[in-house]
Amino acid sequence: MKKILINDNTWQTRIAITKNDVLQNLYFSAHAQTTLERAFFKAEVIKILPGIQTAFVDIGQERAGFLHISEIDRELAVSEIAKHMQLDEDDAQIERKVHRQLDISKILREGEQILVQVSKEPVYEKGAKLTTCFTLPGRFVVLMPNISRLGVSKKIAEKEERIRLKEIVKNHLPEGMGGIIRTTAEGRTAQEIGTDLDYLLATWRSIEKKFESAKPAEKLYEDIPLPLQIVRDHLDDDVEAIITDNKQTQNSIYNFIKATASEYSHKVQLYTGESTIFDHYHIEKQIALTLEKKVMLKSGGSLIIETTEAMTVVDVNTGKFIGKGSLEETIFKTNMEAAEETVRQLRLRNIGGLIVIDFIDMATASNRQKVFRFFEKILRENDKFQSVVLKISEFGLVQMTRKRSGKTLVQQLTDTCPTCSGSGFVKSVQTECYAILHALKNFLATLKKQKDVTLQVNRRIFDYISSIEYNAILDLEKTYGSKITLESNESPVLHEYKIEKT
Repeated sequence: MKKILINDNTWQTRIAITKNDVLQNLYFSAHAQTTLERAFFKAEVIKILPGIQTAFVDIGQERAGFLHISEIDRELAVSEIAKHMQLDEDDAQIERKVHRQLDISKILREGEQILVQVSKEPVYEKGAKLTTCFTLPGRFVVLMPNISRLGVSKKIAEKEERIRLKEIVKNHLPEGMGGIIRTTAEGRTAQEIGTDLDYLLATWRSIEKKFESAKPAEKLYEDIPLPLQIVRDHLDDDVEAIITDNKQTQNSIYNFIKATASEYSHKVQLYTGESTIFDHYHIEKQIALTLEKKVMLKSGGSLIIETTEAMTVVDVNTGKFIGKGSLEETIFKTNMEAAEETVRQLRLRNIGGLIVIDFIDMATASNRQKVFRFFEKILRENDKFQSVVLKISEFGLVQMTRKRSGKTLVQQLTDTCPTCSGSGFVKSVQTECYAILHALKNFLATLKKQKDVTLQVNRRIFDYISSIEYNAILDLEKTYGSKITLESNESPVLHEYKIEKT
């Protein structure tokens, strides 16, 4: 069974979702920071770059957001290009001609004010990713107010139920609108789904109304607070309890569930223990493990997870697991366990983009297919984000992409190391010592007349020069006719030094 655990403080809200007491998802919200994802803005187009089919848009943030042509809804693109081309034909002919001449400079104009939604938070030096394909998530349906397409969650398998749900949603949606029917809608009555849609439609109308009177770069709407978002997106029959350590948060969640899913309201609980809620449920220790590259498997095998700017690589190792049968059986069992754990780690660490999984080589083709099918099944059942998986190769490699959503867990919890600058290693004391001696030699060579100098270095460099390379200092003094005073400083950074004339 699952639990939703909420640790709410004045400075930060943390939410953990566990299954059988094992951490599955982790969410953070710092109260001093503003969350942009899913927010709507009245934006102003400030620059259009036809070469990359992208517009940069001012949404009142530190960096401009970017809107690619693929994120502009079809109806807007067709109508604007048709105007530009002065087409006066039937819809089918216009659609064909527009498709051949898609160009963002014919859809948007600099200085134009448009309604946009943030689809991804700013990351590093990149601004927020924007879209005009709007979505408003509800408990049973994700409303798409300007896209008339209607989809159903793949996890709803029965054909009759899919047809029934589509009919219910069609009857409640205005013409030109669409939506995605979520897994939680399965078995729900028309009244329950209708209530959910009425709330979403009212929200959309309020956004449209605000847009008319809003100033450029003004925020028109932001999603509900994080605890309510998580409850909305994850509450189902598998959730055993929603436990929070904050009375106000408990009341807020209770009222929200009472209004949207009253049958679950009894599951909201208040934690009053002496230790913190995350310590009590062993969440703190599990969070610490998510920052490690190495993930131990129950069998004794392990995963090594490394992320670069371009991709994430997951390497599977047997480790101490030797099994009781043949080598092929041992490898197969390790790969099956690794497949399930990999899905959990991708979800928990919020890893997206290109991912390569290096399973242990298996001699039997049938075993390779079993691992691949099992991996696909676990992804489909346990990961809500869209992913595309290519078939396992003869070398045991699986290539996949997973939709990005905000920052990874490492990006949220860590900063770049000031010593290694994110490389993961530092130069040795010897290498740094030689580099500093080269710099000292170059400095002395620039002096036009004999002068004394002082060299300040890290304590470890000082010790190395004093004990091993002091002859180098004496040789420099003799060559350049200068007196060199060696001093140590308290800098924690090995490569920092200072050369001064005295």
